[in-house]
Amino acid sequence: MNHESPKPHAHAHLTVPIWVIALTVTLIFLAGVYFDYHSGWFDARVYGPYANAEQLDLYQPKSGEAALIAHGKQLYDQNCGTCHNPDGMGMAGKAPPLSGSEWVNAKGFKRVTEIPLLGLNGPLTVKGQNWSGSMAAMGVGLSDGDLAAVLTYIRTSWGNQGEPIGADDVKAIRAKIAGHPAINGEQELKTIPEE
Repeated sequence: MNHESPKPHAHAHLTVPIWVIALTVTLIFLAGVYFDYHSGWFDARVYGPYANAEQLDLYQPKSGEAALIAHGKQLYDQNCGTCHNPDGMGMAGKAPPLSGSEWVNAKGFKRVTEIPLLGLNGPLTVKGQNWSGSMAAMGVGLSDGDLAAVLTYIRTSWGNQGEPIGADDVKAIRAKIAGHPAINGEQELKTIPEE
């Protein structure tokens, strides 16, 4: 008796039916459509508010001095920008510029801190231009930290080169000048020692 074992095939070719390929492609396509519809990948409601990465960066959380300046900008826009303009260039006949102001860029910070705490009436020269008007004590309603943030923003924006101001500095000045009337013009402002 002769028992021969079957010869193995060298390479068996398996073929996938076309309907399995078509079904797989269709399922992948439908999964992609479902995912895109429910994930918001390219939905204008997700990306629409921001025109570019710089705008998006404005809304990102910050820390340290960057957070202080961002908070100061927000408070400046709410309290100061109406008169001094968002760009710090002031408003003709209403408020002097803060951008490039010798008062803002002074080595010390006592005068620039007392102005929003006490208010200022009368003539004042800023960048060689005469101003005559009055500013209410806009900083009285702000906390020491908030006023320090606004002043730091003003002193470090628009090309200004002033040093940051701390909440403890504002607190000390506020305590020292409590009950003092508004500053009466440039001559009285100059009597406030910066050092």
